[in-house]
Amino acid sequence: MLEFRISHCDAGSCARTGVVTTPHGSFQTPAFMPVGTRAAVKGLMPDQVAGTGTEILLSNTYHLFVRPGVEVVAEAGGLHRFMGWSGPILTDSGGFQVFSLASLSRIDEDGVDFASHVDGRRLRLDPETATRIQEQLGADIIMAFDECPPWPVDHERARLACERTVRWAQRCRDAHTRSDQALFGIVQGSLFPELRQGCLDRLVEMEFPGYALGGLSVGESPEQMYGIVSEFAPKLPADRPRYLMGVGRPVDLMRAIASGIDMFDCVLPTRNGRNAYAFTSVGPLRLRNEKYKQDYGPLDPACSCACCSNFSRAYIRHLFLVNEMLGPILLSLHNIAFFQNFMREIRGAICENKLMRLQDEVLRLWQGPDDAPAEEGLSESKR
Repeated sequence: MLEFRISHCDAGSCARTGVVTTPHGSFQTPAFMPVGTRAAVKGLMPDQVAGTGTEILLSNTYHLFVRPGVEVVAEAGGLHRFMGWSGPILTDSGGFQVFSLASLSRIDEDGVDFASHVDGRRLRLDPETATRIQEQLGADIIMAFDECPPWPVDHERARLACERTVRWAQRCRDAHTRSDQALFGIVQGSLFPELRQGCLDRLVEMEFPGYALGGLSVGESPEQMYGIVSEFAPKLPADRPRYLMGVGRPVDLMRAIASGIDMFDCVLPTRNGRNAYAFTSVGPLRLRNEKYKQDYGPLDPACSCACCSNFSRAYIRHLFLVNEMLGPILLSLHNIAFFQNFMREIRGAICENKLMRLQDEVLRLWQGPDDAPAEEGLSESKR
């Protein structure tokens, strides 16, 4: 069973801190979930991920369905034992692949036919199958199977996807049998407020234990995304966890938290880490840059992760230039630690009713040129 307890609400925004309790432990909110799509956070051991302060991971139903197959994971004792992670896990339903693998899929009222991106095999996912697979995987939080329309999209196409998402959500609800798992509903509707509102109203009637905003960060502008999040995050049931799917830039996280979002996932920390991009307390660093060739200082003086405690910017740059696999591993580890420190910092600011002050600092750091970090990082009291 899932329990959600709100600890504190910020006086100057819709932000709140809380604790979500699951059968595999608790996690604090606002929470950032690193992505372990195929039952692994790329390049990192589970204990390394846990050492960053990570309390919950995300994995993906579609990819595990394709390889190694849900039966393999189930026979291993479920996803927690299979991947060696003892804490909470959330699995996406595979609905996002309807969007991201559109060229390989065909949607009808019953579900989606896929050509496997691995070997071309014909596969099918529908609400009942996606729910059954997630029950066999054994995650603590599972997601309803939805249709995520692309952007740009016309109103009629968005309406049809939104209505199908609602019908599929009810089918997932009816198919769900495990009382130790929490099934979250997903609000779709693209950038059309009336569609979002209609979807939200109907999902709330189904009384899911948590709700997500889906269909964002799919090509729309940041301001368009902020408009939807700021309007609809506060409308999600206040006593349930609120999840914004697939969003991870620091500025986006900050604005969404101020609107009342509790949970996030994104591949940015590890994907950018594999490409020599570091998130730091002084802003972004691109470690391939020549200016770091003889920079023997720590990657981020404000961070105590294994990367920052032991290695210099010059050394990390060297690793990338000679294609040593340790480079992506170290930056992935650091970037996840940065995001967990960022969440910790935000939770502290909410508890002190100072979130808007922190937001001003974050916007100053993260709205400048990509590889030109600010002269100063966040104040000592915010680290």
